[in-house]
Amino acid sequence: MSTVVKTKKGLLEGVDMGSYTVFRGVPYAKPPVGELRWKRPQETDAWEGVRKADTFPAMCPQDLPTPDSSFGAVFYKEFYSNPDFIRPMSEDCLYLNIWTPKEQGEKPLPVAFWIHGGGFSGGYGSELEFDGEKFCEKGVILVTVQYRLNIYGFFAHPWLDAENEQGISGNYGTCDQIAALDWVYENIAAFGGDPQRITVFGQSAGSMSTQVLVSSELTRGKIAGAVLQSGISCEAKILYQPTLAQMEELGERFVRFAHAGSLEQLRAMDAGALREAVQKLTVYCIQTMHDALTLVPNADGFVLEDTVSSIWAQGKMHDIPYIVGSTGNDLGMSPEEAAAGAPGVLQSEGKLWAQKVTQTFGRPVYLYRFTHKLPGDNEGAFHSSELWYVHGTLDRCWRPLTDADYRLCDEMMAYWTNFMKTGDPNGGDGDTWPAYRKDAPFVKEFS
Repeated sequence: MSTVVKTKKGLLEGVDMGSYTVFRGVPYAKPPVGELRWKRPQETDAWEGVRKADTFPAMCPQDLPTPDSSFGAVFYKEFYSNPDFIRPMSEDCLYLNIWTPKEQGEKPLPVAFWIHGGGFSGGYGSELEFDGEKFCEKGVILVTVQYRLNIYGFFAHPWLDAENEQGISGNYGTCDQIAALDWVYENIAAFGGDPQRITVFGQSAGSMSTQVLVSSELTRGKIAGAVLQSGISCEAKILYQPTLAQMEELGERFVRFAHAGSLEQLRAMDAGALREAVQKLTVYCIQTMHDALTLVPNADGFVLEDTVSSIWAQGKMHDIPYIVGSTGNDLGMSPEEAAAGAPGVLQSEGKLWAQKVTQTFGRPVYLYRFTHKLPGDNEGAFHSSELWYVHGTLDRCWRPLTDADYRLCDEMMAYWTNFMKTGDPNGGDGDTWPAYRKDAPFVKEFS
């Protein structure tokens, strides 16, 4: 595998890391700035010469966790306290990163397409806990993608409806993910990857995004498998699932908070002014809807023909293999439930997903619970705690990890990468992971 590859838009030069090559900051769409703010991603232009892919891209503007915030303190210490991994912020954020093994056999390699979490309002593709070195060791190419977040990614309004023939708006962040998937599908062969063996996986909002992608007709035939970690909505509607009209209503309120008289004024506003209006909108949503997570994908009839829960109920998700799971102290769980070892709502939702997929397609679905209590504090198996283990980045973690942690990491990475290779996590190098069946409801426990 050369450090220089030829994509459909030009030559890219990655960084030689010894056993693998990393391509950082690969553009998959034009910068969504100026007149392209709140428009679907536009195909990037070709370039002359060799473009160096040696720097991770800026993150979409967002509020990062802080050490004194009530909810974000745990995440700040865990994932955001190392300044070496904090990227600048910019709307020019539509890039992806690729890690590919240098030594490759005759067959193209499976591809892991990672979507970060962050409540659709935060996160980025080169966070401290994400890396592709261990994936490369196991013969899998890792791609991490960035997409527009918060108001940049999910603002809907009649002004925007008027700009396209479908008469819709919002879902720009989801369209970014689809554009990135299309780019990988069309170009990954140049990096040694197999476009027919792309597994989409993500955690939290990244898992919810994965559910959206496997519920959309726009991605059909391009996703070979999916892993949904701590974010799925069937009956419980963990994710707010607005219609386009509901998102437009929030968008109109946002315009009033921004004191904007036209779309031109909104597109001319800087990040600070937009942030102030979003903060007011968030307070409004908490007070009236009791929900802060409202800038999310909407059922617009184009990206999503219906809400993801309705698509699940109709059995219209993609007919592909799935891994679905959650942590021991995950979203929607009370401290008492976590302390008692209750499965939690996300685990129940995963079982519903498995039952529907098995009933509709006759396919196996593999369920898991990550109940390992991380050493170093009393946070336990908190939401996002499995990320170190799935990405093989324990050496970056501040915690006093033991050999048992590294063994657990090796076990999980083996299951995940086996699944990416074959659609089955079992590969003869660990305990058998039976598929979930209604008459044999097995849930793999990682502890």
